[in-house]
Amino acid sequence: MRPVRQCTRAACSRAAVATLTYVYADSTAVLGPLARVAEPHSYDLCDVHAERLTVPRGWDVVRLASDFVPAPPSEDDLLALANAVREASRTPPAQQVPAQRPVGGRPEPVTHHLDEPHLGDGEITRRGHLRVLRGEGDE
Repeated sequence: MRPVRQCTRAACSRAAVATLTYVYADSTAVLGPLARVAEPHSYDLCDVHAERLTVPRGWDVVRLASDFVPAPPSEDDLLALANAVREASRTPPAQQVPAQRPVGGRPEPVTHHLDEPHLGDGEITRRGHLRVLRGEGDE
């Protein structure tokens, strides 16, 4: 199913129904039906913004259509939707395993590795970039 293209105007979430392109050499704006594919130098507009279109002074507007209506879903869209539903029904839902807490709700004690040669002065153990230092009462 192809996604619905939205109006490119800021803060507008309506579906696009028209495509606007500029011909700078002729100072012309061309407003026509929604293009099949989105082009980087064109603008998709909803029906409200397509009707309110204004251009700079001295420019011409060529309207290739007078009414812009959203295209109905095509047969391809309906088949893609049906296939997606079939695929989703075949896939078993993910098993969610609840997180297990340690017995008694306390974390496991840190194992002290006092005989490791790479530990610095006063270090008890390292885990990655973290290290446990010997405290005043740990001697």
